[in-house]
Amino acid sequence: MNRQYPLWAYLLLIAITTLGVLYALPNVFGEDVAVQVSHEGGAPLGADLDTRINELLAADKIESRGVRRENGRLLVRLPDEETQLKAADAIKRGLGKDYVVALNLASRTPGWLNALGAKPMALGLDLRGGVHFLLEVDLDAAQLAARERMARDLPRYLRKERLRYAEASPQAEGLLLAFADEASRLKARDALKDEFSELSFVEEQAVKGPALRFSLSAEELKRIKENALTQNLTTLRNRVNELGVAEPVVQRQGDDRIVVQLPGIQDSAEAKRILGKTATLEYRLVTLDGDPARAARTGIAPPGSELFYDRSGQPILLNRDAIATGDQLVDAASGMDQQDGSPAVFVTLDGTAAKSMLETTQKNLNKPMAVLFIENKVEISYKDGQEVRQKVIVKEVISVATIRGVFGKRFQTTGLMAQEAKDLALLMRAGALAVPVDIVEERTIGPSLGKDNIRRGTLAALVGLIGTLLFVGIYYQVFGLIANVALLVNLVLTVAAMSLLQATLTLPGIAGLVLSLSMAVDANVLICERIREEIDSGKSPLAAIKAGYDRAFITIVDANLTTLIAAIACFALGSGPVKGFAVTLILGIVISMITAITGTRAIVHLVYGGQQRVKMLSI
Repeated sequence: MNRQYPLWAYLLLIAITTLGVLYALPNVFGEDVAVQVSHEGGAPLGADLDTRINELLAADKIESRGVRRENGRLLVRLPDEETQLKAADAIKRGLGKDYVVALNLASRTPGWLNALGAKPMALGLDLRGGVHFLLEVDLDAAQLAARERMARDLPRYLRKERLRYAEASPQAEGLLLAFADEASRLKARDALKDEFSELSFVEEQAVKGPALRFSLSAEELKRIKENALTQNLTTLRNRVNELGVAEPVVQRQGDDRIVVQLPGIQDSAEAKRILGKTATLEYRLVTLDGDPARAARTGIAPPGSELFYDRSGQPILLNRDAIATGDQLVDAASGMDQQDGSPAVFVTLDGTAAKSMLETTQKNLNKPMAVLFIENKVEISYKDGQEVRQKVIVKEVISVATIRGVFGKRFQTTGLMAQEAKDLALLMRAGALAVPVDIVEERTIGPSLGKDNIRRGTLAALVGLIGTLLFVGIYYQVFGLIANVALLVNLVLTVAAMSLLQATLTLPGIAGLVLSLSMAVDANVLICERIREEIDSGKSPLAAIKAGYDRAFITIVDANLTTLIAAIACFALGSGPVKGFAVTLILGIVISMITAITGTRAIVHLVYGGQQRVKMLSI
């Protein structure tokens, strides 16, 4: 055994342990229940809002732990959940509809730790509380949209190829195209069969002559459903990320349902509004050669045009073909127009849409272009005491502007209120839902249940840890105490690493933490038993220590590596709770390799390395 252990190694271990304690410390302070107040339109909060809220709380005899501004919002800290609900009701009544009042949790971490970037671990749904949604995807709407596209694209293609048809009649299952004669039908059939191979068709005789009846093939219907579900999954994940939720669960359940779990969210109204919202934009030219008032009276728009209304109720005729649509956006950000300070959405288009916009603006200078806002809503009414839900599509023109210059890839859209601009930018960044979704199940897990899970999980971990520390300390004596020190340092460093990475701790995560501690103990047991064997074989105590660490190293690496591979597989292939288990296990295993081998060896050198002659080891 080398009697001199390098000073830099001790200093490094001390520095790592000190940093570990520092960044694990925020988890000790816990959280306060709080009420969060922000402005409905996203505007800055007034200077006197703190005073107003204190007055509202005082009027209802509600005691708070302080009112504080954080990140453009105001947090009212409260002693318990019951007081939190009372305070939220009082603040809502007092401030009115201009403010958003939501339940929240506020960290009690001191300011000096926050300044160092030290934050507590994020807690999962089972520990912190939160909301669970089961969403049903409207796959019938996906099929309907595909049939509408077919009814629009087939006649357009025939006109483009200068192939004549007598009539295009949308049907329940597809589209009926009638022709003047058999020759016209044959030409159209050959052209459409090559261009729209995903469609099936049959020849028949219609009133106006020979006809082709088109419908979606069985394979195409299956592909449409699968694509709609996949796109909705991706979009919902993006929206959840935009909401800033830690370790969310967004996964498919069955053929047409999606599970969404959002830890830490207690007020589900905002999450429901963002998750289920289907909103997008279309950019269209305004039709100048028609009379909007007459179209509104008769309900008939000129050919190639559609009738819409602006937010003041005035009719507007727009070109039927869109220049660009919301699903062609690369990026969107909300902000303020530099000229008049009104809310705006700054838009970046993809290559195809940018080219279309560039060509349109070049050809239509000094002509008006409109922005059409499209949103799917669910209207709730009551009939005979029963709730009736009806899906409606709202389309309104939010702005009409004259094209003053040529633009393509980047531009801005105005005409929205501040909160609308913010929400629309979020939805467009995250992507549009392929089809609407309905929330068929909603569960809220309160923080009190989460606290009970934390208490029970922590108790189980502590009982296991204390039992292990006592057994190892008694059985291996001084070496057992050294192993216990390494075990505690391993726990602190694992918590610190999770806090730094802002990994989410769940109940399975606590199980992973306990398992990683048992792996760390196992490494120390291997070292101690190997040293015993070396002593029994006749080696001196110091030589036995050196040989014990050297020969146990390969076994420890082998055991930990196999577990690490399994943990990485769980993280890569699993989701939700399985990932939470894998994260803590991976961190614990990697850190235990350092503490069990390097850390304990440094302490053993400190205890025995300075002695000229060691007669017996306390092991």
